[in-house]
Amino acid sequence: MLHNVWADKESVKLVKCTHTNAEKFLVNNVLTEGKTYEVKNETEEFYFIVDNTGKIGGFYKDYFEEVNENKK
Repeated sequence: MLHNVWADKESVKLVKCTHTNAEKFLVNNVLTEGKTYEVKNETEEFYFIVDNTGKIGGFYKDYFEEVNENKK
């Protein structure tokens, strides 16, 4: 299963969490507003990132904005 090796895979990009105001799901316990996360994989609707628990989690893209690595 491919998702089992995502944690060891090189990151695709960086994203910054812009909010944790979820309508259905509780995300404020695994995401921090303003924090930058490494994207390990993405689909049309989700980013799969290493969250605050240290594990890979899938989150809707609307919680994030892409970070330009040159701006750091």
